[in-house]
Amino acid sequence: MMKKYLLFVFALVFGMSQSQIIRKYSNEFLNIGVGARGLAMGGAVISNQDDVYSPMWNPAGLMGVERDWQGAAMHAEYFESIAKYDYLAYAKVLETGVFGVSVVRLGVDNILNTTQLIDTEGNIDYDKITKFSQSDYAAILSYAFNPAGNTRLDVGINAKIVYRNVGKFANGYGFGFDIGAIYKLDNGWKLGGMLRDATTTVNFWSVNQKELSTVVNGEEFNPAPKDKMELTMPKLNVGASKMFEINSSMYVLPEAGINVDFAKTAALVSTDFASLTPYAGAELGYQKMIFVRLGVNRFQSITDIEDLRRKVSFQPSAGIGIRYRGLTLDYAITNSGIGGSNFYSNFFSLKLDIGQFRND
Repeated sequence: MMKKYLLFVFALVFGMSQSQIIRKYSNEFLNIGVGARGLAMGGAVISNQDDVYSPMWNPAGLMGVERDWQGAAMHAEYFESIAKYDYLAYAKVLETGVFGVSVVRLGVDNILNTTQLIDTEGNIDYDKITKFSQSDYAAILSYAFNPAGNTRLDVGINAKIVYRNVGKFANGYGFGFDIGAIYKLDNGWKLGGMLRDATTTVNFWSVNQKELSTVVNGEEFNPAPKDKMELTMPKLNVGASKMFEINSSMYVLPEAGINVDFAKTAALVSTDFASLTPYAGAELGYQKMIFVRLGVNRFQSITDIEDLRRKVSFQPSAGIGIRYRGLTLDYAITNSGIGGSNFYSNFFSLKLDIGQFRND
């Protein structure tokens, strides 16, 4: 119960009460990533994710869907199952490219609403405690194509519609665009890049002051924030990958790259203009049926709360996958960061490739 109360406070204070319109972590649920394959590789799939999960990593990767259609689903839980993350996607091959649609939800349910716990005279009434949900939703329409028929270059675009809800207290609507590209070299290397929120993503908030506000002894608590609009600034992800064949049955596919935030953060390299965070990951495949994956990302410079010394934190990840004909089941496990908490998150994702079934 205490954890859900703290999450409620976090949602209200951090998500609404800041005075700045531009916020570093607005719509951050869209940067988590989807698909256990990409999560197991630490997000090292900017240039090599080539299926229905591509829109969340790089929409240009949809060009890897070569026949018929693909469908995918993922479910994950965070903070001892308090927060739930779900994803559904569909991709269809067209004459001129590949079209995709994705739906994302990150939600925390059964949060304690204590705004009416204390009446106007300062008396506590536990019967006034209710529950509510805080949820973030996004619908993403994607399209990938080869510009001017150039098969070396894949380009993809996402159009995003965002809805965010904090119970009866507030809700917001937003929209934005992502653009990505993958270039294939003659020597087998692939270079990929994705500019998230390319035009900035705008969220417009509506706050229910009657539900949010609490007046005790003539003093108002939880006043509505003045700013009702927030902007999500662009982020750039770039990476390079190449598949190396070990023998006729096995291969290894590594990728390394850099995530760029156009703001000052806790990244290892950080300036007022931009912050750079490296990432790396690899996939080992056997007969394109069994897969083992490793990754590392989210390098940060943090201060230890006990000895106040600076140290480097990072998030390791790992996973496995198995494919039978057109059905692929993947699993990933990640840690919040070495030197951070010891909580792990588990991810399961499923992909159906109808073209592979028909081909077999």
